[in-house]
Amino acid sequence: MTNLSLKRTNDGSYTIFNDALKETYHSIHGARQEALHVFIENGLFKMPISPVRILEIGLGTGLNALLTCRNKRERLIDYVGLEPFSLSKELLKDFIEKNAEGQEEKDLWTQLMESDDVIQLENFSLTKVTLGIQDFTSIEPFDLIYFDAFAPSKQEEMWQESVFQHIAALSRKGTQVVTYCAQGQFKRNLKMAGFEVKSLPGPPGKREMTVGIKE
Repeated sequence: MTNLSLKRTNDGSYTIFNDALKETYHSIHGARQEALHVFIENGLFKMPISPVRILEIGLGTGLNALLTCRNKRERLIDYVGLEPFSLSKELLKDFIEKNAEGQEEKDLWTQLMESDDVIQLENFSLTKVTLGIQDFTSIEPFDLIYFDAFAPSKQEEMWQESVFQHIAALSRKGTQVVTYCAQGQFKRNLKMAGFEVKSLPGPPGKREMTVGIKE
């Protein structure tokens, strides 16, 4: 995909820049910092249950999956990542090379992302699905949803009420949706879909992030 390139962020980690959308895959203020703050500290660490079923909407580089695996502690995690527009193996390899903190993390990250099949590790499984959220179904509900689509200004169709109604159908009572986004219309759409909406302090460079709890 020739319109994608690597871009260094403020915490020293790299993101991917989509030239067609003029948008990055992560915050330019710090890709790793943002992922840890939004999805791990305010998502995974708020789930005091095991096993945990996680759905990521926007698997992308696999950064959130990697950090979840590394921070799973003693819990069992069943992780499903949706990504209809997979990155090329060459770009992904370069991204991992520049972002991995040490050889052990590089090996784990590569293992998670190099195969299209289900990856089964100790207490952690990753299933990659090349579908968008609107086309995805699941018999078992999810406990935690990482919503990591491009911003509403770049990918408006991903932030409509109908999308969150579909997410609600994949959720149980108490399921949490976590995202970096704090746009007002998005939060209203999330509330209309049956989620209690909470605003939390955002990662570096962003004032707020959002958590939705299925009522």
